[in-house]
Amino acid sequence: MSGRITAPDPAAPIARFGGRLATGLREVTSDPAALDSAGFWAVAYDFEGRLTCARFDDVRLDPAPPRTDGWLGPRADGWHSSLDREAYTAGVRRIREHIAAGEVYQANLCRVLSAPLPDPARSDIDSLTGLLAHGNPAPYAGTIRLPEHGVEIATASPELYLRRDGRTVSSGPIKGTGRTEHDLLDKDHAENVMIVDLVRNDLGRVCATGSVTVPDLCVVEKHPGLVHLVSTVRGTLREDAGWPELLGATFPPGSVTGAPKSSALRIIDALETAPRGPYCGAVGWVDADRGEAELAVGIRTFWIDRSGKDPVLCFGTGAGITWGSDPEREWDETELKAARLVAIASGTGTY
Repeated sequence: MSGRITAPDPAAPIARFGGRLATGLREVTSDPAALDSAGFWAVAYDFEGRLTCARFDDVRLDPAPPRTDGWLGPRADGWHSSLDREAYTAGVRRIREHIAAGEVYQANLCRVLSAPLPDPARSDIDSLTGLLAHGNPAPYAGTIRLPEHGVEIATASPELYLRRDGRTVSSGPIKGTGRTEHDLLDKDHAENVMIVDLVRNDLGRVCATGSVTVPDLCVVEKHPGLVHLVSTVRGTLREDAGWPELLGATFPPGSVTGAPKSSALRIIDALETAPRGPYCGAVGWVDADRGEAELAVGIRTFWIDRSGKDPVLCFGTGAGITWGSDPEREWDETELKAARLVAIASGTGTY
């Protein structure tokens, strides 16, 4: 027997969150009620509504994967945006027209970046997670690798969509982004408060009357290369409400849609030219045995699309648009959010 270490199978199903590695895939379902049953589940919920819940048998402590040769990213000049600068700024102006007409107060406008991967044999999404862990550490970082089910996600999300601890549920919406705290404007604070109110209403649909509170409002959080305004909304889930009701009341996340949510979704559908997929959806884990869960908003998130002839790496970026938005500044915000992570994925980041 040799002492050589065999590299893990880059196609084997895994999930990696919070210093834990889940292996031994047992089942995959699209039924959210399964999350109220038993076991450890990885969850990927596309913005367009495709839900993938994967139950794993084995969960162990495991640090983020090391940087290896399992990842060869796209060329730095190989990225294509679903909306170019002209189209994006025109979209911002169109949203301001909707606001002026009283149809919406705020809407999130996003674009999807995509680039071909040069070597399918070196496109292990978990290896990309390792690069992100070193170059852009994030509180809700993780991997879901289910290639046979069309799910290969590496996230460096800084934003909490839903956390559960028994019947206590909380959300941590982000609104307001700048290079430093001094870049944040009154518009950013107003936008954050607006989305907090939306999240309060969403949680109020499934939480006990009077239990929804806002422990933190517009707290400045520092992340690699930028800062965010973050709030916390918390409530007590009603006894007759489980995961189907909780997701039904709150998805898609308010911070990446707009207010009112129904109007914002209609405007998004008219202006965006590519599906968001995992971006702006939800990604994370549910431990049904312990009654615990942590789902992140799928921002700062990469995914591999293998539906075509060659694999393509995708990444989404966007900004919240209000009446006070300047189109060029909003474009610059989408560039700021993408620059560091796209550089890491392409192998040109310095960290």
